[in-house]
Amino acid sequence: MSTNPHNIRRVAILFAGGPAPAANAVISTAAASFLRNGIEVVGCLHGYSALVEYAPNKPLVQDRDYVMLDHKRLKRTRNSQGIMIGTARTNPGKKVSHPSHLQDVELTKPLRTVHEALCSIGVDALISIGGDDTLKTANKFQSFQNFLPAGSKKIPVVHLPKTIDNDYCGIDFTFGYFTAVETLAQEVRNLLADAEAGRAYFLCETMGRSAGWLAYGTAIAGEASLVISVEDIYGKYRSEETVTNPKTGAQTTKPVMNVDQVVKRIVKVMRVREEEENKQFGVIVMAEGLAEYLPASELEGIPRDEHGHISIAQVNLGRTFSKLVMAEYKKQTGKERKVNGLQLGYEARCARPHAFDVMLGSQLGVGAYRALVEKGLNGVMVSVSGQLDLNYVPFETLVDPDTLVTKVRFVERESDFHKLARFLETHVNE
Repeated sequence: MSTNPHNIRRVAILFAGGPAPAANAVISTAAASFLRNGIEVVGCLHGYSALVEYAPNKPLVQDRDYVMLDHKRLKRTRNSQGIMIGTARTNPGKKVSHPSHLQDVELTKPLRTVHEALCSIGVDALISIGGDDTLKTANKFQSFQNFLPAGSKKIPVVHLPKTIDNDYCGIDFTFGYFTAVETLAQEVRNLLADAEAGRAYFLCETMGRSAGWLAYGTAIAGEASLVISVEDIYGKYRSEETVTNPKTGAQTTKPVMNVDQVVKRIVKVMRVREEEENKQFGVIVMAEGLAEYLPASELEGIPRDEHGHISIAQVNLGRTFSKLVMAEYKKQTGKERKVNGLQLGYEARCARPHAFDVMLGSQLGVGAYRALVEKGLNGVMVSVSGQLDLNYVPFETLVDPDTLVTKVRFVERESDFHKLARFLETHVNE
């Protein structure tokens, strides 16, 4: 029998950021856990979008701004595609970048609006599902409430980690990662057949803004010829340049990719395959996060979003490198070799989830109920390890207390996972 220490009668679930396979397994299992124990469940439609627009004269409207999740609505949804409550990138905490900001009335106005919106529909607890930016928002929302006037309603917050990039600290694998890897690996396998038939190469840019988990996984499962990610930009592949802040004029040193050396590494793989293995084709996988390591001259005019991320789509890493690789290959060999650059990723975000992701997502959903109701926790991220054992990681161990920014979990160089990728690709003596 649950003690329900937070006295929760109605809980809200919201999903923010990019989609991920098994999203509905997380949402539906979390909702079912609360419904089974007599607690109503509100599904906030499209993340924080409606919540930040709330005002006393502009109340939230059921079925437009939120839905009531009941057993009928949840029927056979765990394995379904898409996100039953939608998503958005609206960020009510974007103006808060330091703990002192949490007491600033103007900077926290969007967070206050979210709090008032949830209170207006009787929400007693919030389940946040999303990536690291959504985790930062959850932490800010939870921390902001510490400065509410005495007697104000406090809404406990639990976060469930989501990203196909799998670059989350505090959990081994995020739901949707393996489905995304398999989806992209199938694309690579298809491209390999195409490449072999036409004696050509494909240079595939995969999602993975900060770390190489998705790129490495795709290369391993898809039998790619080579994989390159941000973790590989070291030694001769890395250099530095001085950049000037356009607002302050201050100069800082920034690590950048030695593009020439990376291009030569790719061409070396092509030549080894041709000269030693009699293979005139292949697929090269590159993580999109490499775009952040391009020299500043290559990023001029590229816009950034509210989180400071460059618009990867406008960089088009695959197409850029394909031209450079073709030119270097011809310079070294005197021969032509077609290299096609393309971007992969969006097709993986709402693919039908694989069994493991459904199981992992379902356990995370159950973990939200256990954290809030059975354990009375607040300000924690639900995690899974071992035999789907639930763990609860406090926000303060995941978020830098000074900057309120989360840490990226990179693929460790020389880890067994990294060594596997290196072992399975075309072997080159450097």
